[in-house]
Amino acid sequence: MVVRFLSLQAGLFCFGVGIPLTLQAHLGLSPWDVLHQGISRHTPLTIGQASELVGLIILLVAWSLGTRPGVGTLSNMLLVGFWIDRVISWGWIPDANAAPLMVRFTMLAGALLLFGIGSGAYIAPRLGAGPRDGIMLALARRTRRPVALVRGGIESSACLLGFLLGGTVGVGTLVIGLLLGPSVHAGLRLFGFDLHAVAPTVGAERGAVRIEDPLAEGL
Repeated sequence: MVVRFLSLQAGLFCFGVGIPLTLQAHLGLSPWDVLHQGISRHTPLTIGQASELVGLIILLVAWSLGTRPGVGTLSNMLLVGFWIDRVISWGWIPDANAAPLMVRFTMLAGALLLFGIGSGAYIAPRLGAGPRDGIMLALARRTRRPVALVRGGIESSACLLGFLLGGTVGVGTLVIGLLLGPSVHAGLRLFGFDLHAVAPTVGAERGAVRIEDPLAEGL
């Protein structure tokens, strides 16, 4: 259990470093971070605190839909935002706004690598899905729609709202949208997490089962 918990924390720290990398690359943020940045521009909240607030709201909605939070859920809600703010305040990552495009895309690639490793480290211990994964799973179960479709709808809505609030959308947003899935898949394989080893849930769509059950375990 100690090893699983440490793996979870290491995964969340990877997200806490990867997100500031996308911020400092100035190429566009992931859909959820577009929303978090947009909120931070209209409130006293930092982007990390906005992430925590959105995570709390989503957690409560997912809980009302039948997805109970676990250790991983609560840790994800609290610690990703915490690490985002800490890493930014430490000044580890320079602002690359004026840097060559090659440098900025390298930072974006580094963020994608960290997102993949972080996802594998936090999902593999089976201590519960994060709030955003939780709402995705809850809505997929309720609507009986494929997880990919539900996730796309949720993230598109978050991105649009964040853009209207002044969040940064750019080519990096598109790159993350296209490559995050393969990166997460590679991270899961790195940590020996086999999606296809999970038994199907009765009555669920086959396309959704392979993703829902592994993430939901431990909730």
